[in-house]
Amino acid sequence: MTRTPRDRWVDEGLRVLAEGGVDAVRVEVLAKRLGVTKGGFYGHFADRGALLEAMLDAWEHESVDEVLDRVEHEGGDPRTKIRRAGALTFSDDRLLPIDLAVRDWARRDEVVAARLRRVDGRRMGLLREVIGTFCADPDEVEARSLLAFCAAIGQHFLAADHGDRTRAQVLARATDLLLDRPAGTTPPHDAPGPA
Repeated sequence: MTRTPRDRWVDEGLRVLAEGGVDAVRVEVLAKRLGVTKGGFYGHFADRGALLEAMLDAWEHESVDEVLDRVEHEGGDPRTKIRRAGALTFSDDRLLPIDLAVRDWARRDEVVAARLRRVDGRRMGLLREVIGTFCADPDEVEARSLLAFCAAIGQHFLAADHGDRTRAQVLARATDLLLDRPAGTTPPHDAPGPA
């Protein structure tokens, strides 16, 4: 009998995490969703904790390493790189729900909080590096980086109305302000919002 690959357990664990939070990630639940017995799980993982660690590793790799690789590979000017990184991370149907679930999990688990700090630190590093190419003041670079990151994450929690403007319009203008682009210029096609 063929054993269910380790990556399938991790991927399904990330889907369950995104749907129901860390408490929903149970071996029995994953086995049922994968259509297998839970015995195969223990051929890959010592316990649930090992699975959770593997899930965090996969999330970090996909949401930071792969995003940064793609941003560098596809190139573009600094502003395009920032927008692309944001679009890949915070507008993606797969990564965004996982990222938000990890943030919730980190509120109750210091080990996960440390991992999130590392991931966010790397993301902020990209923002600082790229914004620093068109902004010389280190204090302004840090402020713009923070605001861009807060807008990217915060937009998913904000329930405010924007009058006669759509959220996308307001985010586009906020991005223009953060990236010092004059109003009315056309942003790249692949970029719905900041960082």
